[in-house]
Amino acid sequence: MSREESARRTDRALASDNYAGAHPEVLAAVAEANTGHVGAYGADPVTAEAVSTVRGHFGDGVEVAFVVNGTGANMVGLQLLVRPWDCVICADTAHIAVDECGAPERFLGVKLVDVTTPDGRLTPDDVRRACSGRLDEHQVQPRVVSIAQATELGTVYTPEEVSAIAATTHDLGLYLHMDGARLANAAASLGVGLAEASTACGVDVLSLGGTKNGAVLAEAVVVALPGGAEYLRFARKQAMQLVSKMRFVSAQFQALLADGLWLRNAGHANAMAARLHDAVRDVPGLTVSRPRQANAVFARVPGDAVAPLQAVTPFYEWDSATHEVRWMCSWDTTEEDIDTFAAAVREIVPRHARGGRALSPG
Repeated sequence: MSREESARRTDRALASDNYAGAHPEVLAAVAEANTGHVGAYGADPVTAEAVSTVRGHFGDGVEVAFVVNGTGANMVGLQLLVRPWDCVICADTAHIAVDECGAPERFLGVKLVDVTTPDGRLTPDDVRRACSGRLDEHQVQPRVVSIAQATELGTVYTPEEVSAIAATTHDLGLYLHMDGARLANAAASLGVGLAEASTACGVDVLSLGGTKNGAVLAEAVVVALPGGAEYLRFARKQAMQLVSKMRFVSAQFQALLADGLWLRNAGHANAMAARLHDAVRDVPGLTVSRPRQANAVFARVPGDAVAPLQAVTPFYEWDSATHEVRWMCSWDTTEEDIDTFAAAVREIVPRHARGGRALSPG
């Protein structure tokens, strides 16, 4: 790495939107909630207001439980829907399948049936095939289909696609769960509201993300299924997601959802990803490997270019065999960050491609 390269570093990483700090308005809301004594475990006015705000987005009929991390939200939400002999159908790239350390198997006692997809998105035909032949007591029984919005590969379901999966799922007598850790980014990309990209399309239980959208630690389980929340409070407690000082979690959602901060944050992250995509897509030796639909850019680069680029900004090599990398933008990513990194890509990648180590487009 040259002296020029070592001096050229971005202030913020492209590794994950979890790397970003909390938005100042979120921190201000937490500080404002830090006044006096109030009821514990969610029996406080801040939580009541935040629940009302969530219902303002998803409808008065939903039930809401605030939790503190995405895996917890998924476990609480899925626990409402599954029985011990059931299975959950999901994409093979789903967070519940590859990034939650076997939590569904350990805590829910159910099998995951993961389906290979080209872009992280399930289709109605995928669901039908996964359910085929599971008719007697020798097989686990399909019970839930779980999709991610946006997916782990940065792709986004349109409302029509979610509705089609929901229709198939419900026709088969199953429930539809959505991992919405990046629902804000998906909705911003689609130009629709949070519900229009999820529960309004037939999603029964939603894990609603806040942490990646500018919160400190704040996720929510949103239950749209009529009668589906009967055991929600017990599931949350048993999953160790019931926070005693809940007002500080609730305040974060109030800050994000009350006046559109969620959309401003997600829209900005998406815009920075679009800026990066447009700046590097024609670089010799680089192949954009996934559609850029939310706040992530996936690309394949020469293997020898990965480390020099990581010296400019941290990011993950998604697949070390193909040298596919993921560049994830956040609510606080700046144009300067993007332009600095894009300039490094334009310099470093072609140099290594000329050395004969570039990957062919694929």
